[in-house]
Amino acid sequence: MSDGPLIVQSDKTLLLDIDHPLSTECRRAIAPFAELEKSPEHIHTYRLTSLGLWNARAAGHDAEQVIDTLLKYSRYAVPNALLLDVAETMGRYGRLRIESHPIHGLILISTDVAVLQEVIRAKKVAPLLGAKIDDETVTVHPSQRGHLKQALLRLGWPAEDFAGYVDGQAHSISLKEEGWKLRDYQRLAAEGFWHGGSGVVVLPCGAGKTLVGAAAMAHAQATTLILVTNTVAARQWRDELLRRTSLNEDEIGEYSGAKKEIRPVTIATYQVMTTRKNGVYAHLDLFDSHDWGLIIYDEVHLLPAPIFRFTADIQSRRRLGLTATLVREDGMEGEVFSLIGPKRFDVPWKEIEAQGYIAPADCVEVRVTLTDHERLTYATAEQEEKYRSCSTTATKKNVVLALAKQHENDQTLIIGQYINQIDEIAEALGVPIIKGDTPVKEREVLFNQFRTGELKCLVVSKVANFSIDLPEASIAIQVSGTFGSRQEEAQRLGRILRPKSDSRSARFYSVVARDTIDQDFAQNRQRFLAEQGYSYRIIDADELIA
Repeated sequence: MSDGPLIVQSDKTLLLDIDHPLSTECRRAIAPFAELEKSPEHIHTYRLTSLGLWNARAAGHDAEQVIDTLLKYSRYAVPNALLLDVAETMGRYGRLRIESHPIHGLILISTDVAVLQEVIRAKKVAPLLGAKIDDETVTVHPSQRGHLKQALLRLGWPAEDFAGYVDGQAHSISLKEEGWKLRDYQRLAAEGFWHGGSGVVVLPCGAGKTLVGAAAMAHAQATTLILVTNTVAARQWRDELLRRTSLNEDEIGEYSGAKKEIRPVTIATYQVMTTRKNGVYAHLDLFDSHDWGLIIYDEVHLLPAPIFRFTADIQSRRRLGLTATLVREDGMEGEVFSLIGPKRFDVPWKEIEAQGYIAPADCVEVRVTLTDHERLTYATAEQEEKYRSCSTTATKKNVVLALAKQHENDQTLIIGQYINQIDEIAEALGVPIIKGDTPVKEREVLFNQFRTGELKCLVVSKVANFSIDLPEASIAIQVSGTFGSRQEEAQRLGRILRPKSDSRSARFYSVVARDTIDQDFAQNRQRFLAEQGYSYRIIDADELIA
C-alpha cells in the first residue's frame, strides 16, 4: 500500500483524491486512457472503457505504460484481473489489419487465425468480405472499407487500417511563417496525424486548431475539402488560410447556402451538405466531385449522421478531425474512431494554459433560488417542459442582468438556449443579439464590433457555441444550455479562452436554478471541464448581487 492519489477498483472505476498533492500529476497521466464520469468536490470518478484504451493504443500508448501508471499512483493494490483486462483489451487493437495487396486488392489479415474465423462468421461482417485467400487472409470489397471498420469495432476487434490513401489532385500549399511560427504542440499534432494517415486531433478552444489543419494541408500538398459548422466559421477559416499560407483568394472556395464554389481548397458547411431535397442529400456528391487529397472535419464531435454514412465510403482519402472534446452525448464516439480515425494527438487544457497560449479561467456556478410561484410552476410542469420552466424564470434573468451590470466594462458574452429568454435579456440590456435567423452579414458586423471593443456586451444563442473567434471576450454568462451537454460546456468556456492582450484571466458564469433538473444537468455539463483541471466555485446569487 502507498499514499497515492488513486483508488483503482475492479469494476474499472478509478477514484481520484483531488486534495492529494499528486492529483494534478495523476490526472494528466490517466487522461489519455480514462474518461471522467463524476467530479464533485473531493473525489473524481473515472472509468476505463474499451474505446478509451483503444484510442490510447492508437496514439502510441501501450498496455505496459497504462498499467505502470495505475500501479504508480494507486493507493491500494490494483486488482490483478483489471490489469489483465487492460492488457487484453489493448491487445485487441491491431490484431486485425486492413492492407493493400498487389494482386488481391484490399485484404483483411490477422496472424490470429481464431480471431479471423470469429469475425468472418459474424453476420454483420460476412457480407462485407470477399473470397478467403488463406487461413490468415480474406479479401475485402473496397467500397466496404469503412463499414467493415465499423462492424469490427462493434464486435470488439478494432482493425488498424494500413491500406493507404490516394494522393488526390496535387496542389501546392505552404505555410508562410513570416512573423509567426507553429507552436510545438501544433507541429506535433500535424505530424502525429500525418504519420497516422487519418485521425483526430484534440486541442482546447483557442489553441489554434485551424493552424494544425493548415499544417496538415502543407503536408498533403493536395486539394482539400474542409467541413465546418457554419458560414461564419467558413469565412474565419478562409481568412486564416489567406493570412498563414501561400493560398490566394482564387484558390479558396466557399460551398454554403449563399455560395457554391468548388476550388482547390473548398470550405463547405455541414448544414448545406446535409440539406435534403425530395428525400435526397443533393450536395453529398461534393465528396466525389473532386479528387480530394485531404478532408478536414472541423468540430468533428458534431459530425451529422449523413456525413458519417458518406465518410464510410471515402476511406481511401486522408481524413483529419479537429475538436476540443471527443465527447458526444449520443454515444457515437465509436463512429468517429472507426470512420475518421483514432485520436492521434491530445494535450491537457491546463498544459496549454501554463504555456500562455490560452487564458486562465475562473469557473463560477451561481445558484439561484426560485420564488414560490416559480417553484410551483416548475413542480407542475410536464416532464419534457421542466428544464425550460426552471431555465427561463424571471429570477434567473434578473441575476444575469445584475452580472452584466457588474461587468459592464468587460467584453461580455451572454449565452442561452431559449430564444424568448435571450430576446428578453438583450432587450432589457439594450444590446444586440445573434441567433439562428440573424443574417450572416449582420453576424459578421456584430462580431467585428465586439472584437474591436465597440460593443462591450453581446447576447448569443447556441449558434455561437462553435468556431467563433472572439479574442478579447473575457466574461461569459451562461443562462441555459442544451440539457447536460458536456461538449457544449467545453465549447462555451472556449469562447473566452483566447489569450488577452493584457494577460487578464477569463471568467465563466453558469447561472443554475437550485433544487431543479437544471442543477442536475449542470453537474453533468461540468464533467469534461473538471477532467481538464478546472474547478467550479459555487456561490449563492443573493451574495453576488447583494
